[in-house]
Amino acid sequence: MTENNAPQDATAEDAQGAEDAVKRKFREALERKQGKAAGGANGQNRDGSKIHGTQGKAGGQRNFRRKSG
Repeated sequence: MTENNAPQDATAEDAQGAEDAVKRKFREALERKQGKAAGGANGQNRDGSKIHGTQGKAGGQRNFRRKSG
């Protein structure tokens, strides 16, 4: 019976180790991402968009006209 428990314990430890490795990778990626955001504030656009001024007003002041007829 102890022989059957040993592989299950080892498998559980491997699964826990793999889970920790995945969490560590995600944390490192998040730290890199936050580092880029903090370092990119040197006069650059904070959102990192390469497209500027596309969602603004197209023309001047809008004219409202009454329907005739």
